[in-house]
Amino acid sequence: MANNWNIPAELEKEVRERDKIYVYCGNEFLSHKESTKASASWEHIINDASIITKENICLCCRGCNASKGQKQLSAWLQTKYCKERGINSDSNAPIIKRAIANGQ
Repeated sequence: MANNWNIPAELEKEVRERDKIYVYCGNEFLSHKESTKASASWEHIINDASIITKENICLCCRGCNASKGQKQLSAWLQTKYCKERGINSDSNAPIIKRAIANGQ
């Protein structure tokens, strides 16, 4: 059975086991009660909701997800938002580094 974002249960489990901190900013997960902006959000690295693979699905904070929006990953990493927070190709989780290496 899939969750509300159409992510199959097995894939959701695998991603949750892999992503122990937010993949972009590296912050620790916070609950929605602690901070709405810093709570977990499902992210499609390539902005295509039909690509539901372990290479394209990850967990990030709502702040990063909202900032990235529909931008390509490499373009988003050049934004003021990322620069102010020290988010760059070296600071990201391995899943993001692989996406960057593959041209995202």
